[in-house]
Amino acid sequence: MLLGIDIGGTKCAVIVGQEHGSSIPLIIDKIVLPTSGTANDMIRSILDACTTLMNRQAATERISAVGICCGGPLSSKEGMILSPPNLPGWDNVPIVRIVQEQLGIPASLQNDANAGAVAEWKYGAGKGLEHMVFLTFGTGMGAGLILNGKLYAGANDFAGEVGHIRMAITGPVGYGKAGSFEGFCSGGGIAQLAATRAMEVLQMGGSTLYCNGMEHLPTITAQTVAEAADKGDADALAVYAESGAYLGKGLAALIDILNPEAIIIGGIYTRARHLLEPAMRAHLAYETLSGSYKRCAILPSALGEQIGDYAALAVAGNG
Repeated sequence: MLLGIDIGGTKCAVIVGQEHGSSIPLIIDKIVLPTSGTANDMIRSILDACTTLMNRQAATERISAVGICCGGPLSSKEGMILSPPNLPGWDNVPIVRIVQEQLGIPASLQNDANAGAVAEWKYGAGKGLEHMVFLTFGTGMGAGLILNGKLYAGANDFAGEVGHIRMAITGPVGYGKAGSFEGFCSGGGIAQLAATRAMEVLQMGGSTLYCNGMEHLPTITAQTVAEAADKGDADALAVYAESGAYLGKGLAALIDILNPEAIIIGGIYTRARHLLEPAMRAHLAYETLSGSYKRCAILPSALGEQIGDYAALAVAGNG
């Protein structure tokens, strides 16, 4: 049996699961916690949840490993969370040592993109592939790289931090950089694009389905914009088309540099693929080497909304 800890910017989850070869693991039990308070407060809450699950299953002796996944940057070798932009205050946290000391079980750490890549490779859309990329496209944008049949993490675990790449001189802010890939292709980035567009419309006396007054600007989310786009709102459709265009540009660079068999995209792409794909495909066709593009499938995550659970368990199983 495995224990997984998925640390996210808005929520954390602790999962007990069981691997069955290359099949999707069986989720036996789970506790979800909102991400709030200080890092120390959250770690205490996570450890309490671990203890609760282990007692609930009476499985303390049977849990063989703990897998921890978290947004980067981090050091998997040192078991250290460094300073993720989506987790303010989580600076130089020795999470692996803390978990091992408290639970008495071997633990491993990977960033969420690497963990998601391993999960999709072991259980999901990437099964059987030698060369694939996994993109998170959720609260943030990161990439996990499976190259030559192995997870590639780089010299100090920073490989795949594609969200930091600047795509435009200016634009929505993501990963501490205006105009970054994460700025254009993440939940917060889409909300920023939509808020800017809504402000332009409102100042000219108009309105949009996702925002009909200045007081509503702070409540805009990628989900509310997608809902408006699905109802035919032109401004919402334009926001997703812009995000899709930058997604296509980013994918084109990955395809030309890495020549993967597949790029698997999670998060918002799995829910709003129909809104992103037309502009994404147009830019892919224009930007990429045709031979590389033809060889590369662009796929939604097969593990869907539970990929964080499976990713944490995959880290435990790979540890």
